[in-house]
Amino acid sequence: MNRWPDTRLLDLLGITQPIFLAPMAGAGGAALAIEVAKAGGLASIPCASLSLEKIRSETALFRAADAGPLNLNFFCHQPPAMDEERAARWKALLEPYYRELGADYHAPTPVSSRAPFDNANCELVESLRPEVVSFHFGLPAPALLERVRATGAKVISSATTVEESRWLEAHGCDAIIAMGYEAGGHRGLFLSDSLDTQVGTMALVPQIVDAVQVPVVAAGGIGDGRGIAAALILGASAVQLGTAYLFSPEATIAAAHREALNSAEASQTALTNLFTGRPARGILNRIMRELGPISAQAPAFPLAGGALMPLRGKSEPLGSGDFMNMWSGQALRLGRELPALELTRQLAGQALEKLGR
Repeated sequence: MNRWPDTRLLDLLGITQPIFLAPMAGAGGAALAIEVAKAGGLASIPCASLSLEKIRSETALFRAADAGPLNLNFFCHQPPAMDEERAARWKALLEPYYRELGADYHAPTPVSSRAPFDNANCELVESLRPEVVSFHFGLPAPALLERVRATGAKVISSATTVEESRWLEAHGCDAIIAMGYEAGGHRGLFLSDSLDTQVGTMALVPQIVDAVQVPVVAAGGIGDGRGIAAALILGASAVQLGTAYLFSPEATIAAAHREALNSAEASQTALTNLFTGRPARGILNRIMRELGPISAQAPAFPLAGGALMPLRGKSEPLGSGDFMNMWSGQALRLGRELPALELTRQLAGQALEKLGR
């Protein structure tokens, strides 16, 4: 008999623990996903920054392990028109760093790309047939979404406000991730770009639970069994964890990122648009402190990151995280260096104990 208070998502997705691995670009691939799935959680592979062939190969690695259900995650943003003047102003703001590091300021600016879900991605989903397809920044066009649903995949997306949760339910989501202000990585906001709309997890979850009929997944600031139990008591059917898994050896983060996770204080994260052009929570570093974490001069998502690539290329080999995004949520000090399988099982056991089950 299942001991969890709400088994809707366990039954819907075929998992045994109400713990989702957050899809984290650059940090979570098949190796991390396999271990979470083996422990009974929902595995995720972030696809927005991967080529079609890489998505296919990562999925094949996961399927070879016969670990359980798989979630493929995609972005749904509208690609911006290139604004040459804005891009030039942004790069000029960074010129002192180019000089300091010896990077070639006059070389063509690299392209920072995050591909939105399109027909090619949809064809791949139709071929790979993941059990779950999740989206960030809303949902794709209705025709594409219907094709995804026709594969049998369950559809999930992130809401950062009650209004977004209602919109997602009305447009066919099977479950909704309630993404609190504490969460690391990109904010999932899509009905408004105002950060004034953003709400903390423990205030957001019960309001979304009351606003929709589909199951709700709590995300943001949850790093141990206490947080999981609290989210479930507030009505969530499951939780999504990202930062907690960055401490696992299976996470493929840079050495400077791992060092920052182990040394930063809980108060040393901030929302920033410097690295991509959209607000995302990460550990404070030099460029965030010196330019301010939010800059009106940063080009639209995802174009801001291109001009920072040469700076990261020069500084990262020296062990510096000064010019790289180091995504992290506010619960980083709850992190423990455990293999992902062991961590998932421990978190589930702690939560059940807190729930008295």
